[in-house]
Amino acid sequence: MGSLFGEKARLKREAVSSTSVDRESQQTLLRIRSFYLLAGLAGGMFNPYMSTMLVHGGLGSTQVGLLMSIGTFISILIQPFWGLVVDRFQQMRLVLMLSVAVPALLSVFYQSPYFIVLTIIYTISMVFTATQAPMADSYALVAAQKANTTYGAIRFLGSLGTAAGSYLGGLYVSRIDISLIWIPFLVFNLLAAVLTLTLPSRSDESRVLQQSLSTGIRSLLGNRLFLCFLGGCLLVNQTLTAFNSYFVLSFEEAGGTLEMAGIGLFIASAANIPAMLLAARVIARYGHERMLLIAAFAYILRWGIQYLFPVPWVMIAVQLLHGLSFGFFYISAVEYVSRIASRHMQATAQSIFNMVFVGLAGIAGNLLNGYLLEAGGAAAMNLSCIISAVLGAVLLGYVASRSRDREQTPMIG
Repeated sequence: MGSLFGEKARLKREAVSSTSVDRESQQTLLRIRSFYLLAGLAGGMFNPYMSTMLVHGGLGSTQVGLLMSIGTFISILIQPFWGLVVDRFQQMRLVLMLSVAVPALLSVFYQSPYFIVLTIIYTISMVFTATQAPMADSYALVAAQKANTTYGAIRFLGSLGTAAGSYLGGLYVSRIDISLIWIPFLVFNLLAAVLTLTLPSRSDESRVLQQSLSTGIRSLLGNRLFLCFLGGCLLVNQTLTAFNSYFVLSFEEAGGTLEMAGIGLFIASAANIPAMLLAARVIARYGHERMLLIAAFAYILRWGIQYLFPVPWVMIAVQLLHGLSFGFFYISAVEYVSRIASRHMQATAQSIFNMVFVGLAGIAGNLLNGYLLEAGGAAAMNLSCIISAVLGAVLLGYVASRSRDREQTPMIG
């Protein structure tokens, strides 16, 4: 009889513990979704208009491209340092908070007319911003697993925030002053920074960050298929800077207004929402490699239409392809890296992917597209994007032909 009561007591304790863990995981899920939303609002209102703000402040688009490339390059070099901080001191929450708080506070100085000052401010901001995606994604992946949902179902809140921010940004700069676009960026990022204080001090998966970066790089460099994948990602995603950094400038060149540009940016970000919600189902049917290839062709179509029909209403309508191109591409790429890397290589593989997909692609794209936009206009920039996306699709086609999207022994690690 005593043992029966003891068993019942044990089951009751386990049920209470399970309920507590479930409630905690749901709260973490809500907080990380809210973080994505606030960070998306901040970035959506500021990032697309930053290059226009700087050009209106007296810089040329080539200078803007150089400024952004320097900041991105330095941020790549500093990423291993952030990994060391997280590994040694287990400060994921602090690093995530700094990733939004520091750029927010420094945005006040974007009113400076001096190129060197702007370059320093942007570089420092990028050093901190570069840690945002890896840290937030680490929380999101763990929260998704615990709450029995998908990464895309969490990450889409970032796209929702970006969509709303892009539209609101267009209204803001058309009615107030583009030189003051840093104010909402400051407010939303500081709210996101406060929200990070309610997150767990570290993600449960932070232990996977302990794999040596140098060991991981050696392993990656020995895998030809993964290098082809990275090369394809670089060639395809560098074209995205033509949208992220220079869409507003090229839209003005075509005769569009800043308010109309906000509508185009809103459509692009909104198109990401269904893409990210449906990504898991579509990838399950077609596989990661094929989805990457389909998304690459969507990029080709996207730039091809803008090259052939450089008029404002077409440039707005074509942003419907943003979800099929960037949305599907990003989700497929992140999950592809996760699938082919062994457990102890997860963070290293994702870090290398992030350095190439965001870092090197950002440097190449901002330099090349900034120069082409100033030297040959939007037509030269869009033609270059078509060629680059085609070359990227060729590499990804090779990856797809050599791979089978199914459960398999990890290629890396």
